[in-house]
Amino acid sequence: MPRKTEKQPRRPDPLTRLVRRGRRWMIWAALVAISCVALASVAHRVIPPGPTYYMKQEARRLGAVRYQWTAMADIAPVMARSAVAAEDANFCVHWGFDMQAIRQVLERGAARGASTISQQTVKNVYLWQGRSWLRKALEALMTPVVELVWPKRRIVEIYLNVAEFDEGVFGVDAAARHYFGVAPADLTALQAARLAAVLPDPKGRSASKPTAWLRKRTASIMDGAATIRRDGRARCFED
Repeated sequence: MPRKTEKQPRRPDPLTRLVRRGRRWMIWAALVAISCVALASVAHRVIPPGPTYYMKQEARRLGAVRYQWTAMADIAPVMARSAVAAEDANFCVHWGFDMQAIRQVLERGAARGASTISQQTVKNVYLWQGRSWLRKALEALMTPVVELVWPKRRIVEIYLNVAEFDEGVFGVDAAARHYFGVAPADLTALQAARLAAVLPDPKGRSASKPTAWLRKRTASIMDGAATIRRDGRARCFED
């Protein structure tokens, strides 16, 4: 009696194998990226990060950029409050993602607008500019790591040092001197609010030549900075 042959498992087609291989590569790349950020974030808890990828891009394009690291102790406290009031008023009460702001953006049907200071810092220090699903996915994975490793005060300190304030002008030290000719420790409430007002669009706005809209925005930020100081929402990065 002839023996029955076992049915051989069907091999996946080349396209399926390619998709699986690509999926494994993306998972591996994400894990490597997260591991690298975890190690880097431990170091950057005490060591200032070097020039970011975007700074280097701009330096190649422009020939040079203006940038000088400044410790939080040498930055006027009102500058930190102004940046937080302008960009992420709930910074002290979230863990990297402002879920309330995200819900509001989704309800409005907007494509952006809920990015926190923590997310922006991760993007600026470890990732690249531009909008892509890959970058947003990596940002979403890396932000909780940074929130876990860095104190809130450190996040604001690094954010203020790597943010772009004008073409080729990075960090609050370069911005304060570029726009107002003062050290960051000597910024007034008005000057700090002006700098914070240009953060979302540093190439399209000027802190030294404000439009009527920017003046109105500046006044709103000054009010917001005073408010978060009164109600305790600045305590996490000022204590």
